[in-house]
Amino acid sequence: MKYPHILAAFASEFWAMEPGKLAAVIDLLAMQADGMKFGADEIEARISPATASAVARKEGAVAVVPLRGIISPRVSMTPNSSTGGGATAEGFAASIDQMAADDSVKAIIVDADTPGGNVLGVDEASAAVAAVRGIKPIVVQVQGNLASAGYWVGCSADEIVMSPSSAAGAIGVRTAYDDMTAALEKQGVSREILSAGRFKGEGLLGPLSDETRAYMQGRIDEYYGMFVDRVAAGRGVTASEVRDGFGQGRMLGAKAAVREKMADRVATMAETLARFGAGGPTRRLAPEREKRALALR
Repeated sequence: MKYPHILAAFASEFWAMEPGKLAAVIDLLAMQADGMKFGADEIEARISPATASAVARKEGAVAVVPLRGIISPRVSMTPNSSTGGGATAEGFAASIDQMAADDSVKAIIVDADTPGGNVLGVDEASAAVAAVRGIKPIVVQVQGNLASAGYWVGCSADEIVMSPSSAAGAIGVRTAYDDMTAALEKQGVSREILSAGRFKGEGLLGPLSDETRAYMQGRIDEYYGMFVDRVAAGRGVTASEVRDGFGQGRMLGAKAAVREKMADRVATMAETLARFGAGGPTRRLAPEREKRALALR
């Protein structure tokens, strides 16, 4: 395999991402490193829904802000970036701030379908969502998956609405370490790391020491603690409820997510838009649902 250190560096980032999707991304990068070339359509099909047309828009007085594809801090770090797919935490937060400051916008709906992504910038994006609460209604409408970093962002909204076939969860953080000594030996390379600073060379070559493993686990636990605290605050539950429930790292379907207090209701985007007077004519809501909708305005 070509470029093993690049692949290892990618895997060793701290990820809040649905595990199967992260594995698919790493596999795709590995195949590309081995010389296989994929077109934009193939990349989208393998790792992310088509997102090139997902831009913030207005439906009457309602702003619809997309949160789709793999989440990166700033410039996309993942292969679908060249196709226009994916989201940046920084860009999403800026869109939320812009719509919150726009007096013509009376409510914000986040159009969400994401497997999550890199942890950097995600808590800040979630804070941007939380800052809107009490100023104008902000609702996350899940149309696919609201996974890991996506849920980290979305949990701060007034409400999370799940389309019937959608799923949410994968609350957790992970990283990886590749011991490349055997691969280098196979290539006839004997590498020695020279460094200054007690821990500067740790985790670069050979098996992890207990001390280095404990440090890496501590970093994971730190990010996971931030994730849990944000979910607890956003959903109005205790941190222990998040740790001991909320799927414990698994994805849950729409109805199960509502039962676990991870989401508030099951409805389509058209129904959610209709609650805020956008999206065209629809059937009148049932009385109890209409009361809840009015309460959010």
